[in-house]
Order: sequence, then structure tokens, then C-alpha cells
Amino acid sequence: MKILCLHGFRTSGSFLHKQISKWDPSIFAQFQMEFPDGMFPAGGKSDIEGIFPPPYFEWFQFDKEFTEYTNLEECIAYLCEYITTKGPFDGLLGFSQGATLSALLLGYQGQGKVLKEHPPMKLFVSISGSKFRDPSICDVAYKDPIKVRSVHFIGAKDWLRLPSEDLATAFDNPLIIRHPQGHTVPRLDEAATEQLRSWTTEILLHQSNNASVNKHNLENGEVKADEAQMENGEVKAEEHKGKVEEACKTQKPEGVIEKKMENGAGGLEATQA
Repeated sequence: MKILCLHGFRTSGSFLHKQISKWDPSIFAQFQMEFPDGMFPAGGKSDIEGIFPPPYFEWFQFDKEFTEYTNLEECIAYLCEYITTKGPFDGLLGFSQGATLSALLLGYQGQGKVLKEHPPMKLFVSISGSKFRDPSICDVAYKDPIKVRSVHFIGAKDWLRLPSEDLATAFDNPLIIRHPQGHTVPRLDEAATEQLRSWTTEILLHQSNNASVNKHNLENGEVKADEAQMENGEVKAEEHKGKVEEACKTQKPEGVIEKKMENGAGGLEATQA
């Protein structure tokens, strides 16, 4: 299964990859994960300067109230093109701005606004995500519960704790994993690691079962098609046999024809003699 991972504001795909690498590698061992950089170069100071080397990127820009956005539509179009051409993807993972953007894409896909030709996403990992606040976006993206399996990491000291709680309510039966840290990809203790591992294992098992069912149905379909072709072939063969037999009844036996030819040939030879 393939997961698209979207980094936070003014960081990078490489930085998110490094953050996720803190988790037990067995959790996502069966997944192919991609970590692209944001569409735009960072337009200001990054919080990870001195911690992780540049360049840094951002997906879109916004005001202090997070109600007005710049380049959001361009970003959505860019990601939809990326998902379509490099996919299909089975799910999304995001931190902060990346999680907020991922949830928007899932909500929009559920409403038929984007990714109409792409298979429905099956999973979502949100770390410090939030909802958009523009009513024109909320009324579409979060109109109905988003029916994608989701896990939401919510930090006790995260300044986006309450918005993260609110985002989780937009999903159908979300799994919430709480941690004592702030606005970061958290290090997971043993209990959280087991929760996340069980969650991914269940998704993989469900995917495997679906694949087995589809294979079984396909094989049955092929067998039935072969049987139908055989039956049609037998019917056509019987029809052809009947037509041949009927034709033979209206023709004179081959032996009679040969006899006349022999007699004719003999008469010719006698005359010549």
C-alpha cells in the first residue's frame, strides 16, 4: 500500500521523513511512503533553522486567523495532479499544515469535488492537524463524516490541541492517540506504538482479504466465461453437424459419382481402341 506524506509549514519532505523515522520501523514496514516537498519555497523564517538543513517549503499561505488563504487552490490542483500521475495512493499522512491539507483532500474527495477518477483513500494519519475555518470550505469538506480510517495524534502541550480534537470529529470512528508533548511528531511509548501497529495491521489485513475476494470473483468469472464459451461451442458444433447431415441427404453418394466416372472413362478408352 502506498501513502503520501505531507510535511508541516516551512519544513520539508526530508524533515518529515526524519521525524517519522523515530517510530518503530515495523509499523509502516509494509507500506511505500513518499515525502514530497511543498509547492512553494518558504516565504519566511523556519522553526527548524539550525535543527535541520534547508531548503524549506510551504504548501500555501494564510493569515493570522487562518481564515484567508493564498495559493490554496493552486496547491490542491498540484497535489491532485501528483496523486493521479504518481499514484494510485492508498492513504495520506500529514503533520500540521500537511495534516490539515490532507484532511481537506479527503473531505473533498468524499464529496466528489476532487480526485473523482482516483480510488477512494483508505487511511489517514493526522499529527497536529486542524480544520480550515473558511465557511465556504467547511460546508463542503466537513459536510458529512469522512469515511476513511483515521488516527489522530494529539499532544497535551500542542497549541493546536483543540483544533486537532475538532478535526478528529470530522471522521467516522477515528482512533485518537494522545501524547504529553507539544507541536511535534511525537516519540511513541510502548502503548502508543502497539496501538498504531495494530491499526496498520488491521488495515493491511482488510486490504489482503479484499484482494483475495476480488481474485476469487475474477477467477469464478473466468471459469464461467470459459464454460459459457464451451457451451456455445458445443451448441454451434451440434448445429454445424446437423447442417452437414442434412446437406448429405440431398446429395448423391460419392460412390455413385465415382462409378459413373469409372464407366465414362472405360467407354472413352474403348472408343479410342
